[in-house]
Amino acid sequence: MDESTLAKADTELLLRGDEDAVAVLTLNRPRQFNALSGPLLEALQRALDGIAGDERVRVVVLTGAGAAFCAGHDLKEMRSLPSQAEVEALFARCSAVMQKLVALPQPVIAAVNGLATAAGCQLVAQCDLAVASQDARFAVSGINLGLFCSTPAVPLSRNLGRKRAAEMLFTGDFIDAETALDWGLVNRVVPADRVMEAARDLANKLLAKPRDSLAMGKALFYRQLEAGLAPAYDDASRTIACNFATPSAKEGVAAFLEKRPPDWPN
Repeated sequence: MDESTLAKADTELLLRGDEDAVAVLTLNRPRQFNALSGPLLEALQRALDGIAGDERVRVVVLTGAGAAFCAGHDLKEMRSLPSQAEVEALFARCSAVMQKLVALPQPVIAAVNGLATAAGCQLVAQCDLAVASQDARFAVSGINLGLFCSTPAVPLSRNLGRKRAAEMLFTGDFIDAETALDWGLVNRVVPADRVMEAARDLANKLLAKPRDSLAMGKALFYRQLEAGLAPAYDDASRTIACNFATPSAKEGVAAFLEKRPPDWPN
């Protein structure tokens, strides 16, 4: 497939709109509740690869077209795959996309406009921050189909307490937006017509912070979660010392001591 065909396919499956250093990615399969087909995963992977090296983008917002955020994997597509190897390749591609969200230097905000189930709930959990419509509902309901949501269990168990995550994974039950807020899956719940506005408000808070410090901090945040206590502190000590030497930190400290607003270098 040539580059122009790839770009056309990406535009159809994944919409991108940039405004004031915020890239908004919209999953665009509304009739399929934005299910993560193989081509949509490829489009998302290419978009994230492009954003990672794009210094014009400071924050990413991920949302869904239509009434759903994302209903997980496309089960019709999965059932049509001719071999176990191709099923494994599909899940490997999805896992690679989830890890790209973590590796991205820019913060990623999920704007959950509706239903988020299975890999869609995984997507919410894997984003750095999340704003949800008060009408949104969440579930990792694969167990109801005899298919334990193994890959969603990875970020879910790292966002929620173990008992909460296990309850969702073992029962497949839905939780509402307020419960998702209480359990730590999302940061904010707002009226349905304010989801993108609230995501943008959160993005604006991040835009006011220095790019290099946020990128350095995001990387450390995820690294230390996987380390033991002593290695985590060693890494954090090195990171904050390096951060202290950056132009952003020098300006921030000087501004604080001089009682003036900082003039960030980037």
